[in-house]
Amino acid sequence: MTDKEFGLHDVVEMKKAHPCGTNRWKVVRMGMDIRIKCEGCDHTVLMPRKEFVRKIKKILVRNVEEKQS
Repeated sequence: MTDKEFGLHDVVEMKKAHPCGTNRWKVVRMGMDIRIKCEGCDHTVLMPRKEFVRKIKKILVRNVEEKQS
């Protein structure tokens, strides 16, 4: 899982495409479950973290947040 480190608002590619034809998803909620939103049709899916890690292919865009101290 070292190459599958993901964060909130990252854009990821899943192994299977969404029926709308897009394979880009944005992570919109993280916890025990992960909520992802399709970049093509804005459909959201909630899945357990373990299932999400198994189905993710790669991270396309990482969200870079500036850390404030």
